[in-house]
Amino acid sequence: MTRLEAVILAVVEGITEFLPVSSTGHMIIASSLMGIADDPFTKTFTVSIQFGAILSVVALYYKRFLQGLDFYWKLAAGFIPAAVFGFMLDDFIDSLLSNVFIVGITLVLGGIILLFIDRWFKSSGSESLDNLTYPLAFRIGMFQCLAMIPGVSRSAATIIGGLASGLNRKAAAEFSFFLAVPTMFAATLYKTYKFARQGVGVAPDQVEMLLIGNLVALAVAALAIRSFIGFLTKHGFRVFGWYRIVVGLLIIALVLGGYNLEVPD
Repeated sequence: MTRLEAVILAVVEGITEFLPVSSTGHMIIASSLMGIADDPFTKTFTVSIQFGAILSVVALYYKRFLQGLDFYWKLAAGFIPAAVFGFMLDDFIDSLLSNVFIVGITLVLGGIILLFIDRWFKSSGSESLDNLTYPLAFRIGMFQCLAMIPGVSRSAATIIGGLASGLNRKAAAEFSFFLAVPTMFAATLYKTYKFARQGVGVAPDQVEMLLIGNLVALAVAALAIRSFIGFLTKHGFRVFGWYRIVVGLLIIALVLGGYNLEVPD
């Protein structure tokens, strides 16, 4: 991986992390198109820069993170399912991270669901996250586990979980942002630990790419969050559904047509 490739992946991550289009899926596609090797550092990098992106949430919503322990207990309730299933299924999840065809299928299926989300959840729901109970936070956390399949989208899964739990679009999207903080922090620590255990060491240029990637992802994600909230409140999910379907069908067509999109080892 070159520095330019690292920056491109970070930009892709920053734009897509909080959109319901799957940041992991887009990074897999971008890595494949650029021919980046599917090695341990690449996997660590793609997870690490997601943490950089979610730090933008802390920066933009810092007042929410200063409101008291109740907020953190709700985040903990939502985080527990991903912590348990993520640890249990880690090797299986890693085996899916280089499968571009699976990304194509899940993009299409998720896109079809997004086409109908606005119709299914017509009621406005609750304006305030303060009304979110611990059981409902846990329920949203269960939805988040679906995003362990590449292409599903953590943002889409948790926002749909929030809507199904009675939140309106804005509140569901914001809780999705907040829940990303402990989830991606834990994922980054775990991936870094696994990489360090392999004993291969981290080269100085790799440390530099990790720092650059996180900073770029943070800056781009901060811009994307503000744009997404305004667009979602006014227009809903339909455009994201069509986008996912088009991209997913294109990937499936290329793979079935014999074009090699698999990430090289």
